[in-house]
Amino acid sequence: MNQPEAQWQLVPSPEVPQWFIDAVRLHHPNTHSSYAAQLLWQRGIRSKEQLLGFIDADYYQPTPPSAFGEEMEWAISRLRQARERGERVSIWGDFDADGVTSTSVLWEGLGEFFTQGSQLDYYIPNRLTESHGLNCTGIERLAVSGTKLIVTCDTGSTNLEEINYAAELGIDIIVTDHHTLPDTRPPVIAIINPRYLPKDHPLYHLSGVAVAYKLVEGMYAALPHIPQQSIENLLDLVAIGLIADLVQLTGDCRYLAQRGIQRLRKQAIPDTAYRPGVSRLLEFCKGAGDRPTDISFGLGPRINAVSRIHGDASFCVELLTSRDREKCDPLASETELANTRRKSLQKDTTESVKRKLELVDLSTTSVIVLEDPQWQGGVLGLVAGQIAQEYGRPTILLSSTETDSGLILARGSARSVNNIDLYQLVKSQEHLLHRFGGHPFAAGLSLALDDLPLFAAGINQQLKQQADSLNLKTTITADLEVKVAELGKNLFRELNLIEPCGMGNPVPKLLIKNCYFKNVWHNNIKDRKGNKIQYIKATFNILDNSVTKGFPGVWWGHYKDDIPLDIQCDVIAELDFNPFEGEYEIRLIGLRRSAENFSFHSRQSPSELIVDLRQQDAAINNIKSYNSSSIVLEKCPLTWNELQHKYQEAIAYNKKLILAYNPPETIEPKNIWRQLIGIAKYLSRTGKTVTKEQIKNKLNFSDLTLALGLQALSKMGFVYDQQEDYYQFSWQQAAIDTDSNQVISEFLNAIAEEQFQQQYFAKIPTNIISNFCESGNTVS
Repeated sequence: MNQPEAQWQLVPSPEVPQWFIDAVRLHHPNTHSSYAAQLLWQRGIRSKEQLLGFIDADYYQPTPPSAFGEEMEWAISRLRQARERGERVSIWGDFDADGVTSTSVLWEGLGEFFTQGSQLDYYIPNRLTESHGLNCTGIERLAVSGTKLIVTCDTGSTNLEEINYAAELGIDIIVTDHHTLPDTRPPVIAIINPRYLPKDHPLYHLSGVAVAYKLVEGMYAALPHIPQQSIENLLDLVAIGLIADLVQLTGDCRYLAQRGIQRLRKQAIPDTAYRPGVSRLLEFCKGAGDRPTDISFGLGPRINAVSRIHGDASFCVELLTSRDREKCDPLASETELANTRRKSLQKDTTESVKRKLELVDLSTTSVIVLEDPQWQGGVLGLVAGQIAQEYGRPTILLSSTETDSGLILARGSARSVNNIDLYQLVKSQEHLLHRFGGHPFAAGLSLALDDLPLFAAGINQQLKQQADSLNLKTTITADLEVKVAELGKNLFRELNLIEPCGMGNPVPKLLIKNCYFKNVWHNNIKDRKGNKIQYIKATFNILDNSVTKGFPGVWWGHYKDDIPLDIQCDVIAELDFNPFEGEYEIRLIGLRRSAENFSFHSRQSPSELIVDLRQQDAAINNIKSYNSSSIVLEKCPLTWNELQHKYQEAIAYNKKLILAYNPPETIEPKNIWRQLIGIAKYLSRTGKTVTKEQIKNKLNFSDLTLALGLQALSKMGFVYDQQEDYYQFSWQQAAIDTDSNQVISEFLNAIAEEQFQQQYFAKIPTNIISNFCESGNTVS
């Protein structure tokens, strides 16, 4: 079954004061700055002080680690004790980009206080065999090696059983994490998690790597004379983890990302680089380290790919922290190869998921839950995110394997959409789960395969009960409307002012209306060796009436046939710079036919387009002679918009528009009102339901008039309940409203107006229809 079409919306254009535009222009004097000012004003930046703090990190006052209170004090005290006693400390990390950079920050940062190797080591679980979080097998292994203190990063908040097991083995635990909290504080030495802070706190949205950095920052403050390197040298790693983990880039998150990108730029310049592994990865993705997209489309996916393909991501810590280029070069090459394999595997898995979805009735499915033992767990999170966006539903994808005990476990990933709290949704079925963890937008889980049908039914029922969450259509929001002629370097530089972008400050999306495409093609991308990867992208040039030469663009994951030729379209896109081609381009986010769908070739003249068969007895036989070469309007329209839509559709598909309707029978509005009351009484008496279309077709009125009719029924004591497109009525006589006459009068007037319109459309000459529809006017 096909995925639902996304809803589009354009952020209203605010009235931006000239003083604010002038203030923005001071930061980019060679640009017009009106678009940047509009974006900033839309996003709540409305004073000079806010503007300075948003644009320039020098004007932001970062929050100290002491904001975590006693938990930070306890963590630092225990680390100092371990240092004084010469105890072995183990960092327990995670295998995604946030987890790997968190591990790297602690390895390098705590390495200023503990001897790496003999006193300090790290452990990263295998994605394919261990999953996220602490596990007893790994803890036992660390106990055997002599570990007395575990410091987690990007994990551990909900691992109560494993924390208790560590205590039994004589191991203390400090948790640094940002994921969802358990109901009660775990029995650990300290838990540093920003979710304990108020939601408006500047540290609330920190990712795992930023929390780890705060712990190191606390150690630097407590023992300032011991560290040999500046703590700011860690900020490039912090930026990588922050941006790759898609946290909200506000407050200290934005500040750390800004500072980190400043450091990341140094890795792309040979004279200032101090991380050869990061430098090599930037070379592979042709990034200068100066933009968030160098992370979100470059470094982040490459780091994540290692565990997705190999399971074990431990070597990534050496890749990110070693100063030895000879060691880092082969590790970077292995990372690049893993990313190449990931792309191919992701495409194959996505196609497999979509084949399964063809057998699913999405009209009765609120949460997509699918399992296949052939799917590789490493890419299920990526694919789940893609499917959730395309189909507008939370998506859970699992792959099953047999454990040593003979139990078949389904393990996988879940991704949310439309602000549905996925963590709470999965937690509602906690009694069926083997393990799970995550946050409102993403989760990992495992359960017995035999329990999967119960889990799927339960989670679907849970979401259906949440009436406010059932808008399962994906919404694409455009920030600005531009012409093709405005695309390019100047607009790119202007929009660059609001970076770094991420959640809470998304990449600006541009609406381009009435455009068309040329030079459309698709191809597989290639790896470093020139081998094709099964990962498709369509390329094109986009034009509109402001240009004669096209502007380049790309649509990832699409074929050339997905882009219509010679049809005017509207698109939503992001403007970016392609370092591989050395040119600016747009990345397509959404495409649909324009409101004015005019074909550019073989266009019929208006007089040829309309065939008038109104009020002809032989109309039905004449219609058959046109077959599929026509758009037939058999019911008399109620509004100009309805007629204009059919006219534009005929132009778009180069077909005839057949007017084959007769004027409907005119019924007194009062009699229609009586019929509507009769329908409501019958339905309330029988308990039956009726669809909106059934009411509209029976009484021949529009959505707007139906809404007035329902309002009038409510005033008369009828209560209606709407479930999707179905209405059920009940009668509550005591609820009759005293001002019902006014509402009923509005309903009757609306019927009379629509009847007049229909009589008009039954007789209006075709040349007037053509002239109006060609003008592009809109009348409601």
